[in-house]
Amino acid sequence: MLAVTADDHPSAAPSPGGPVAVLANPTAGRGRHRGMLPHLLDRLATAGRPVRLLEARTAEEAEAACRAAVVEGVSALLAVGGDGTVHRALQAVAGTTVPFGPVPAGTGNDFAVDTGFPADPSAAVEVVVAALRDGRSHPVDLARMTGADGAVRWYGAVLAAGFDAIVNERANRMRWPRGPRRYDLAILVELARLRPRRYTLHVDGTAQETDAVLVAIGNCGSYGGGMRICPDADPTDGLLDVVVGGRFDRRTLMRVKPRIYRGTHVRHPLVRTYRARTVELAAEGITTYADGERSLRLPVTVTAVPAAVRLLR
Repeated sequence: MLAVTADDHPSAAPSPGGPVAVLANPTAGRGRHRGMLPHLLDRLATAGRPVRLLEARTAEEAEAACRAAVVEGVSALLAVGGDGTVHRALQAVAGTTVPFGPVPAGTGNDFAVDTGFPADPSAAVEVVVAALRDGRSHPVDLARMTGADGAVRWYGAVLAAGFDAIVNERANRMRWPRGPRRYDLAILVELARLRPRRYTLHVDGTAQETDAVLVAIGNCGSYGGGMRICPDADPTDGLLDVVVGGRFDRRTLMRVKPRIYRGTHVRHPLVRTYRARTVELAAEGITTYADGERSLRLPVTVTAVPAAVRLLR
């Protein structure tokens, strides 16, 4: 996890003659699109600008490479990968006028798809190429999260701060098994330990305490590869959508979970929804996950930032 203060975030403008920087994650989507990268770069070059592939061996190096590229004056930044790759790149372009293109090539591509890009990476690159040729970009909102220590993170899709975040944290601590089975085992362990947590929630300044199992704050509607946890979220309305699932027991949670893919879980009597510009969230022992990436510990303040990034479409 990387965290920066607001003052550390670069204020940068695109260089019209600069290269298009590309952050690519060859392991995204379990590597199924790895062989497509040369083709995607060739197609990108048809936009008539130099193409610069960023080098990084870790997620932290990827984020640092994106920040450096923006500061050095690239004309645009692309992220080829899933939501995690996009999340790293967003830390560099958020709050700047450097246009950004998410090319969905991961297991979860929620931000790209929810903001209007084709799910197919080749088709998404064609959209980016056309936007670069035409000098066109489209503003969308981002969420800015601030921790108790002043650390700042941006995210594009959804912040998870309930059961799903707890499962992710458990899975990340496990050394065995490898692959998706580790996540499945983490679910079973945390289901056995399931209990509502006490949250303090401020929605545009209105405070309440609540016992909950699921808590999500969405700029977009989906997380986890198409789960419509915040189904009515709109990344152009300047607002955050908050979904709180209350005192679910194990059986009820397992019945409700499949409904999240359709977004119909919000009709359950234990689910409450809110819409706000700013949300303050506190609870003991919770590490949040933003765009599927490990992020800040609670308490956090999340603010909707209108037109915080310009997308190449």
